[in-house]
Amino acid sequence: MPSSNIVMCDLKGQYDKISAEVNTAIQEVLNTTSFIKGAEVTLFQDELAQYLGVKHVIGCANGTDALQIALMALGLKPGDEVITPDFTFIATVEVVALLGLTPVLVDVDPLTYNMDIASLQKAITTRTKAIIPVHLFGQCANMEQIMNVAAQHNVYVIEDNAQAIGADYTFSDGRSQKAGTIGHIGCTSFFPSKNLGCYGDGGALFTNDDALAEEIRSIANHGMKVRYHHDRIGVNSRLDTVQAAVLRIKLKHLDEYCTARRNAADLYDSLLGKSANLKVPVRSAFSSHVFHQYTLRLINGDRDLVIKKLAELGIPAMVYYPIPLHKQKAFEVYQQSAATKAFPNSALLSQQVFSLPMHTELTPELVTFIAEGVLKSVE
Repeated sequence: MPSSNIVMCDLKGQYDKISAEVNTAIQEVLNTTSFIKGAEVTLFQDELAQYLGVKHVIGCANGTDALQIALMALGLKPGDEVITPDFTFIATVEVVALLGLTPVLVDVDPLTYNMDIASLQKAITTRTKAIIPVHLFGQCANMEQIMNVAAQHNVYVIEDNAQAIGADYTFSDGRSQKAGTIGHIGCTSFFPSKNLGCYGDGGALFTNDDALAEEIRSIANHGMKVRYHHDRIGVNSRLDTVQAAVLRIKLKHLDEYCTARRNAADLYDSLLGKSANLKVPVRSAFSSHVFHQYTLRLINGDRDLVIKKLAELGIPAMVYYPIPLHKQKAFEVYQQSAATKAFPNSALLSQQVFSLPMHTELTPELVTFIAEGVLKSVE
């Protein structure tokens, strides 16, 4: 048994390794007292833009705001349809409804858990104005095909990249781009448990379009370009200076964090992959995987019982997500067309998936202990 409690995400262990850097950076912000729009915000945006290979990074208050601001920047009108996957966190669809737009849910690929292309194509109508693919659990959706569909129908693509920052997408011609930089706008969250997380709330938008970048900056700042001149309805959504300072430190370590997660996932795979009762995560040929979550499918057995047995062994497990969006009460009012109302894959996944501890501080010994506990629990 490990000498300390096992956690889903070990932020304390990660902080301990970079505490000197982080503490110094935070203290410098405290010394300047530039808590809003301080120099660290601009520096972080520039450094993240360079890392991602994108022209513009605009910080905001959280990942949900990023999605909302992205939709606002596209100038969509009430009733316009926005296509999103059925199997994801509610924020992706929540902002669509909040703005008076019409969310259209589509099924997901049962292997990668990302947007199913055939379902996407069936859902396109003359009212479709945007597609929001989600790079779920740390792996890119099939962006080449999604962008092709979008181009055919002249619709926008907003990437929900809250879980896959640092992942690489490879096109069929061999070109590679970072997740979140392929669509018209990319959005991310810096929630503390994310692969690049701050010590509070934070988010950002990415784009290569100069006009969209200008619109996004204005919307996030009360609709202003010039102080006290409000050209549009906006919101108040800022990445604060303390969080930007923390993120500058953690950005330097992002690639090593991704490598640590992949190494842990590879070991999980080798230990769990032969179980007839489990399906380990599938790696797409076109995307690297940064394993925001390590998510298994329980093919045979009682998932609740397995999670209970793991808890008795001191091993936490989580279910992301137990109720697909089409079954959520909040979205009952949105009627799907006959072509898109069936969600067999997301319904099945919601009954089968469970996630194991995944973070940068997992040791081989800890992964082995967890995997052995899983094998005992699924027998």
